[in-house]
Amino acid sequence: MSDSNHISDALPVQKDIFERLLAGETILPNDSQMGRLREEAFAVRALLIQMNNAVDPEGITEILNRILDKELQDVAVFTPLYINCGKHITIGKNVFINFDCTFLALGGITIEDDVLIGPKVSLITENHPLNPLERKGLTAKPILIKKNAWIGANATILPGVIIGENAVVAAGAVVSKDVPDNTIFGGIPAKFIKNVQS
Repeated sequence: MSDSNHISDALPVQKDIFERLLAGETILPNDSQMGRLREEAFAVRALLIQMNNAVDPEGITEILNRILDKELQDVAVFTPLYINCGKHITIGKNVFINFDCTFLALGGITIEDDVLIGPKVSLITENHPLNPLERKGLTAKPILIKKNAWIGANATILPGVIIGENAVVAAGAVVSKDVPDNTIFGGIPAKFIKNVQS
């Protein structure tokens, strides 16, 4: 009997690198699919150049739909906007994104309805391992911004963070832990300031 008849001897097929990042796997620099991340980033960059130079809201939305591969509803974006992986971003209805934001989205970014995002906000789902031997590797965790949250100017949201419904992140904050619903967080690292009064 030939070896080709032994299915169990076959090498396992490696999952897609984008799926592995979304699943929380560490991707090392010698990964056979690493080049696909660069290809995606440069393909998105070509569309971003068009979008960031567009002068009408309809044109901006049309190109952003292509970048995200989704149809947006009532989303206002003041360009420039910087994205490395649009297909991992979901944006709800009636969202406002101000100038000069950066979304590093390999880990997945979900922005629910009625969210306000101030200028120069960074949503960073990607990180590097602390182990020096794996430092050049890549890890990712999702970011979720729930309904009616407001992210202040120049705030940075780090991997794995959930921003609660109606929550406010103060300008300049660096958020490394979840922000509960109906609270205001600020500072570096961001800490509870007070509850939101309705």
